[in-house]
Amino acid sequence: MRWTEIGDTRCSIARALSVVGDRWTLLLLREAFLGAKRFEEYRENTGAARHLVAERLNLLVDHGVLERVQYSDRPARFEYTLTEKGDALYPVILSLLAWGDQWMAHAHGRSLTLVHEPCGSSVTPQLRCPSCGGSMESADTRHVIAGTGPLRETGS
Repeated sequence: MRWTEIGDTRCSIARALSVVGDRWTLLLLREAFLGAKRFEEYRENTGAARHLVAERLNLLVDHGVLERVQYSDRPARFEYTLTEKGDALYPVILSLLAWGDQWMAHAHGRSLTLVHEPCGSSVTPQLRCPSCGGSMESADTRHVIAGTGPLRETGS
């Protein structure tokens, strides 16, 4: 299977990766959650080339993750804001942050501290079972493939 066909598979992970599975796209999402709105903010804060930022922002808009909103008429200028679909990626970004802090830490320590505004506590993101509150570890989770048909595509 070619990378360009990954979004056509049955696997939800593969389909999600067809939209957000690129390092520049994930960095653009990081910036959106940190408050970036304008093209130049995304470009400067990621260090990505203009054409990469434009391409990835357009992909995110096309898939309803970001919304392009005009804020100036002369000249026409636009902002990019998270949609409900985009905001739903927050746990993914937090999980990457927690993994990076644990396994890829910089010599100077964490780059970001998360503060839960309602109580003021610094937090480390954790995935928890909504029923019992237990941590979600791979050893404690059973994977049940839904429906019929292959989850993974086979062949070339």
